[in-house]
Amino acid sequence: MPNMPNMPGMPGMQSGAHSVPLWDTLGALGLLAWAVAMWLAVAGLAFADRQGRRMWVYKSSLAVILIGVAGQIGHLLEHVAQAVYWIGHPEAPAWMTPWGTGMARGFGQIDRSRATLGMEILHLVGNFIFLAGLAAVMVITRRARRTRTRHWGRMGVWMQGIHGLEHLALTISVWLGAKQAVGLSTWFGQLQPGPGATTYRIWWHFLANVAGSVIFVLALWNLRRERGQICDGFRDTPVRPTAPVDVLV
Repeated sequence: MPNMPNMPGMPGMQSGAHSVPLWDTLGALGLLAWAVAMWLAVAGLAFADRQGRRMWVYKSSLAVILIGVAGQIGHLLEHVAQAVYWIGHPEAPAWMTPWGTGMARGFGQIDRSRATLGMEILHLVGNFIFLAGLAAVMVITRRARRTRTRHWGRMGVWMQGIHGLEHLALTISVWLGAKQAVGLSTWFGQLQPGPGATTYRIWWHFLANVAGSVIFVLALWNLRRERGQICDGFRDTPVRPTAPVDVLV
């Protein structure tokens, strides 16, 4: 999401004293609860898996992965919408969808003196939901280390982990009062505000999310292909030969 120091024309993102609609607050709290619940689930499943073979851990990990997919679809659509808007309005201020603007407004209540803080928190939370889905891929493949599923899952965790750190840096720098968000997508705060900086940041995050999404899709594709082998790791008596038992449904 691009840095928007003045954000003209973006309704709801100003840091003034206007009241924030209840739905915006609930949306922000709901998204935050979603991220926290997913990471608690990943931690709990990783712990339970180390205590022994349990089929419910496999099925619950699948659920977390699919919830992560749902979250990333929404996150990616936000970036796609921003890129499409830029194509038609390359010189205009950065734009967000109405639901993105609403949740950013809700998060922005944390510190109304920081005009872009809510937007930065929104994308930070969205990226950590995505990362939790990829982390669940690593949990489900702990006993299937040579699978392509684990290969793509590990690649996704590394890439999305770096992307998450980027958003963490952007958020913290804004919260601490930096004139511009500091991160790779802003040349560490050196880009001057304007169409150039907006263009660079929109497309930087768009391409990062597309690349991460493609990796996630490849992990899911291989998870379906290798589901028998992966599922065997959770059975007390593995199927021999490993059968592609469809336990995804």
